[in-house]
Amino acid sequence: MSIRKRVAVLADSDTRWKWGALTARRLVPDDHDLTGYLLRGRATPTARQLGEVGVRADRLSEVTCAEFLAEIGRERYDVVVLALVGGAVQAVLHGARALWPDPARRPVFVTGYVGVVYEKLADGLLLRHGADLVLANSRHDAERFRAVYEGVGADAGAVTETALPFLGGAPYERAGSRAHTVVFAVQPSVPDSRADRAYLLERAAGHARLHPEREVLIKLRSKPGEHTTHLEEQPYQRLAERIPGGLPANCRLVYGNMGEVLDGTDLLVTVSSTAALESLHRGVPTAVLTDLGIREALGNHHFLGSGCLASWDQLDAGLLPQGDPDWLRSQGVRPPAVPASDAPYDAYAAARDRIAALLAEPALPAPAPYYTLETAPGYLPGILARQHLRPDGTPQPGAVRETAGESRLRRRLRSYLREAARGAYRHGVQRVAPAIRRLGEL
Repeated sequence: MSIRKRVAVLADSDTRWKWGALTARRLVPDDHDLTGYLLRGRATPTARQLGEVGVRADRLSEVTCAEFLAEIGRERYDVVVLALVGGAVQAVLHGARALWPDPARRPVFVTGYVGVVYEKLADGLLLRHGADLVLANSRHDAERFRAVYEGVGADAGAVTETALPFLGGAPYERAGSRAHTVVFAVQPSVPDSRADRAYLLERAAGHARLHPEREVLIKLRSKPGEHTTHLEEQPYQRLAERIPGGLPANCRLVYGNMGEVLDGTDLLVTVSSTAALESLHRGVPTAVLTDLGIREALGNHHFLGSGCLASWDQLDAGLLPQGDPDWLRSQGVRPPAVPASDAPYDAYAAARDRIAALLAEPALPAPAPYYTLETAPGYLPGILARQHLRPDGTPQPGAVRETAGESRLRRRLRSYLREAARGAYRHGVQRVAPAIRRLGEL
């Protein structure tokens, strides 16, 4: 009889919650208890966003970093998945080192990336160093990750090749020679300028007008006022309101789970979204736009060699890009249309074996991040202070709120005030800040 594993996931946005929870299920597929924690901040997901993600936990609560450390210090977790930005991962790892400074029975700490890693490679990786497993979503990423760690003389043994946990779904079945449903998967921050985003939206609408037999869906990540992993200062919803005459009848804005949207997609169009990998995994024709150039700032340079780079002009003319098989395999993508010699491939087998070996140990050493007060004395204290931790990883005074005996009314009032402050922040980002910038350009 197997012992029920206790797994915790700490996430700071809707997309990272999706990645973290699905990763936890891949790592501990047998009987387990999943406790979810949402890191309190600007991108803490709303109930609607969590429902759209569609991944549930046995328990879910909102915490600060210091409160989470207090929780894992009290509770006995086998595995902790850190689905966070790099700085927050580093803070948790230093907090864990303060909790378990000597070899002890502690959780196995796992972290990684939600999708395509196209920027801040060294910065993000070194902030994640110290976890027991640093998951790489492909062979390509695993090689890059190890090179970064070895380049600074850090232990690269934690790097473990896996795949994106949400790759799956029904293989694409082509319905004739033409695309009937075209999905433009937008991103919150790429591109970031109003002009570029308006251009892409107008081209999608133009594609719908040119092909009245097609349905063009603008797949949105969030509603105005909600935040995801990145800030969205120019929501497509508001840009759509400014299109003369509005969107054509066969072009509309949609929300929902990306996997469910892909079930009816004949052509996926994006700038550089991870949705492209989901689409390619199913064998759906996928276009990565070149209209705004192939640039590191856009992230579409990651798709060089993929066979998917294309412009709206080419798509208007009927192009249905197909992924290059060799490139796809290097990215951990195995579409059903591409036979593989290693057909019964299990991307998470190595990670599960490593976790099992660590859990079998009588004690694990203290987490050992590369960044310390010796290697980064001018950087690390600021990273920890943002999460209200001292330079030694212990909580700052007052960082952990004592709630014992607190009335329900007081808790509800504090939650209301916190959500009001979060709403004011989002309003400032999406309304006030752009207006101030426009005034500054006059």
